[in-house]
Amino acid sequence: MCGIVGYIGHRDAWEIIIKGLKRLEYRGYDSAGVALVNGEMNIYKKAGKVNDLERFAENEELSGSLGMGHTRWATHGAPSDRNAHPHLSGSQKLAIVHNGIIENYAAIKEMLVQKGHTFLSDTDTEVLIKLIEQIQMEGESDLREAVRVALTHVTGAFAIVILSKEEPDLLIAARKGSPMVIGIGEHEYFVASDASPIVEYTKQVYYPDDNVLVFLNRENMEIRDLANLKITPYIQELELELEALEKGGYEHFMLKEIHEQPRSIANCMRGRIHAEEARINLGGISEYANKFLQAQRIIIVSCGTSWHAGLVGEYLIEEYARIPVEVEYASEFRYRNPIIGKDDIVIAISQSGETADTMAAVELAKKAGATIFGICNVVGSSIPRLSHAGMYTHAGPEIGVASTKAFTAQVTALSLLALYIAKHKGSLPSSRIATLLAELQKTPDLITSCLKSEPLVQLIASEIKDSTNCLFLGRGINFPVALEGALKLKEISYIHAEGYPAAEMKHGPIALIDEQMPVVVIATKDSSYEKIISNIQEVKARKGKIIAIVTEGDTVIRDIADYIIEIPFCEEALTPILATIPLQLLSYHIAVMRGCNVDQPRNLAKSVTVE
Repeated sequence: MCGIVGYIGHRDAWEIIIKGLKRLEYRGYDSAGVALVNGEMNIYKKAGKVNDLERFAENEELSGSLGMGHTRWATHGAPSDRNAHPHLSGSQKLAIVHNGIIENYAAIKEMLVQKGHTFLSDTDTEVLIKLIEQIQMEGESDLREAVRVALTHVTGAFAIVILSKEEPDLLIAARKGSPMVIGIGEHEYFVASDASPIVEYTKQVYYPDDNVLVFLNRENMEIRDLANLKITPYIQELELELEALEKGGYEHFMLKEIHEQPRSIANCMRGRIHAEEARINLGGISEYANKFLQAQRIIIVSCGTSWHAGLVGEYLIEEYARIPVEVEYASEFRYRNPIIGKDDIVIAISQSGETADTMAAVELAKKAGATIFGICNVVGSSIPRLSHAGMYTHAGPEIGVASTKAFTAQVTALSLLALYIAKHKGSLPSSRIATLLAELQKTPDLITSCLKSEPLVQLIASEIKDSTNCLFLGRGINFPVALEGALKLKEISYIHAEGYPAAEMKHGPIALIDEQMPVVVIATKDSSYEKIISNIQEVKARKGKIIAIVTEGDTVIRDIADYIIEIPFCEEALTPILATIPLQLLSYHIAVMRGCNVDQPRNLAKSVTVE
């Protein structure tokens, strides 16, 4: 989760690091800190936001062209000044920042205490830097070797950057299971948790693999694995543009990203659809197409919003391609000894491509011989590199912690995948595939139409913003939309909300309904329309406040519901994309009216890179 920025070069490190930490603040914002080396090791850290750190350090010595910074999402130890990174070794000559969890830190700490070390924080990170120094003292080895040896003794996930007061021309970085990218400039190098702090300075990047150490000075980069074997880096060109990281006139990144969905979905489809020929071009699957055609089962593994997209994918793949699909929480799948066969396809969905539980599930499935297909947004991230095949959603950077455009892009990608398999299996006639592709191509324009309901959504938000509970109901392919709508409201407004299949309301949740309970119902004209009307009547009879998402022109539900929000008519299988838009807007405006931090909701981080 945490955000890391490191710099070695000829520029002012403080300015680069602080600007980078602000761009990474969505990854963690319990506390922030910076270490600078300029003859001395100067450490400044503070609980709170990056702005709090800036104010704290404004009259301090901030010179230096070697440094590193960190924004924290607390795991070991409460948010506080003492637990903020960077952490120092016992001699105070070494400093470290760390993203991840050292699972065996307690045993290592006990050993270090017995050797006379004392600890100033509650973190696992401080244990690691003191282990490195202990190895350095015992073996009389240099810092590079001490770091390498220390990392062979730790279990867990990490992305680390290390500085030494005594080596002002060395920055050490390493990773295992946590994201990291190295930016390559002229006589300078950058290290970060993702590319957002780097894109302003260089487009040349290197993504280290697991168990790799990177040694940087101002002139060159040396890469070695934990066995001390030298590695030749694969340098890539960043596609990210700086403008994509700015708010562009919107009050919040979340609102910007909601309004970007016509473009993000168009980008996801670009070059992949030839509707008149009923053809889908998915270059990332071609080598493994036969695996999909022969698959007896598809397993989708993901977390959070991506899990909801996977549920939509289950409906799409089973409906179009007629292959059984199971959708699993990655965090549960990896621990329950699942039955995985060599003929199974495992689809891993992750916006960041770095979700720890999803990565672990992928590694488990891969060891069992399954074919892994990754659906991710971030180019060069870990899950695409672990996968046999896959596709990028091309949604662009998503800075708001609550996922919006990533979800609709994932559903779009799953729609394309389902139709691709159906085409090659012959499970749908070409004429039907052509129709569905033509409809899918219209979704950017239809979303633009959905966004026009924002003033009405704001009005509804003002009426229900003080609610303490909310229920979301949907049927069939729109049940996952109810789950996603509830999750968005919980995430950013802190209102308790639950998503349910509408027919299941009678099996418990109906007991909660009274005149104070808003009930949001996805009630578009589809195969379940008559049933959903009955469910709405049941809520109405118990005085629930009904907010219905309906198909444009609906007059039946208009007479029953307290509020209706219309979306354009579309193919039933595409309603999850359109119906999600007003639910995102509703959650956003309720959160704003409640004074919540929309882009950085409490206790959450964008990329969940720890278990």
